[in-house]
Amino acid sequence: MRYISTRGQSAPQSFCDILLGGLAPDGGLYLPETYPQVTRADLDAWRSLSYAELAFAILSRFIDDIPAADLKAICDKTYTAEVYGYVRDDAKAVEITPVHWLEPGKLGLLELSNGPTLAFKDMAMQLLGNLFEYVLDKRGEQINILGATSGDTGSAAEYAMRGKHGVRVFMLSPHGRMSAFQRAQMYSLQDDNIYNIAVRGMFDDAQDVVKAVSNDHAYKAKYKIGAVNSINWARVAAQIVYYFKGYFAATENNDQQVAFVVPSGNFGNICAGHIARQMGLPVAKLVLATNENDVLDEFFRTGVYRPRGTAETHATSSPSMDISKASNFERFVFDLVGRDGAKVRELWSKVDAGGAFDLSGSDEFARIGVYGFASGSSNHADRLATIRRADADYATVIDTHTADGLKVALELRDPAVPTLVLETAQPAKFEDTIVEALGRKPARPAGLENIEALPQRVEVMDVDADAIKALIARTVDQAR
Repeated sequence: MRYISTRGQSAPQSFCDILLGGLAPDGGLYLPETYPQVTRADLDAWRSLSYAELAFAILSRFIDDIPAADLKAICDKTYTAEVYGYVRDDAKAVEITPVHWLEPGKLGLLELSNGPTLAFKDMAMQLLGNLFEYVLDKRGEQINILGATSGDTGSAAEYAMRGKHGVRVFMLSPHGRMSAFQRAQMYSLQDDNIYNIAVRGMFDDAQDVVKAVSNDHAYKAKYKIGAVNSINWARVAAQIVYYFKGYFAATENNDQQVAFVVPSGNFGNICAGHIARQMGLPVAKLVLATNENDVLDEFFRTGVYRPRGTAETHATSSPSMDISKASNFERFVFDLVGRDGAKVRELWSKVDAGGAFDLSGSDEFARIGVYGFASGSSNHADRLATIRRADADYATVIDTHTADGLKVALELRDPAVPTLVLETAQPAKFEDTIVEALGRKPARPAGLENIEALPQRVEVMDVDADAIKALIARTVDQAR
């Protein structure tokens, strides 16, 4: 399996090479040259597999430069009840990603947040940590990971990489924009290989710094800069697995279809669903749900992709989706325009210059129905109302991002097709809004009751790529 850039000007690479590399040299994102196809026989054989077994079966289609026995051992090490075993409702989940039915057989939550940081990012990030350690050990190398987070990616990355030999993590986050719980999860870590940097700006500003550093090829090579954001293909590949697992849990046979509703800010989670559908998973619809930062909803409704600047990006009660420039969207557009790298370069030259592009009326946008997408948005009032409705009608407390998804699901679902909302985080991470909605605090897993009181370690900096590069260089040089 070889990987190509969405911008068409980088040589094809192996999986292990792009695992450590992040962005392609031409500024694009890596995708497989072709998507592996899944047959009915595959679906029949995979239906009864455990999560670790299913992960190995699917990832084997994308990874052929790690011996099968080693890849299986990595999957077995990653996907265990001990790693994904947080207690809910006084009972451990039997499955790593169980379906919690709100309306049996019709509407459910695909629980993805039973990992160590209580967010769906753990599903891929724990695998990424083990893959990094394996490949670095084999090559005798080290890596300095530079990432940006709107709330959950950072903690998931840090918990996956803490203590890993050969790895340092420099994580950028928007200063004062995350929940107190999210900040505490990240900033309270005292591991020597974890460095938190809060930038005076929004997530998009932090993400722009990561891209600027990645595009400085000499610096990137000298300081061995890698990526854990969902620009890293391995993150997306790992997320494909739970679409298959959710499909099997929601159906009795492989003649049925399922609709997935995905809260989305950076398009990484739903991009994995798009690829699962392209592989042959019987997905009826992929429904994208945004918050007030509705750039992606606007595109799927109008064909116009108009990223917004910091001043136009709202700070909301679903802060992990406070994103107005969706990195992974480029992967989908690459498919939408017939995998034409020149066309993607043309479109993203406008985006990178601070502008927009308009595909409305084009042949490309006319084909968008082929990919099964629909979209909707939510706001703070919707969020509160949906949290209250889930509590009253379904005796279930949901977090704010999952509420965005459930609100859109209730509006757009087809009663004839089972609908799964991808649950993104446990409500304890967004306590203030849950209290506002329900008048009571959500339950917290044991051991996390007073996480905000732990000592925190973070450096606050301006949005300045050169200053952040200098900080990384000083840290790495001093450690040599």
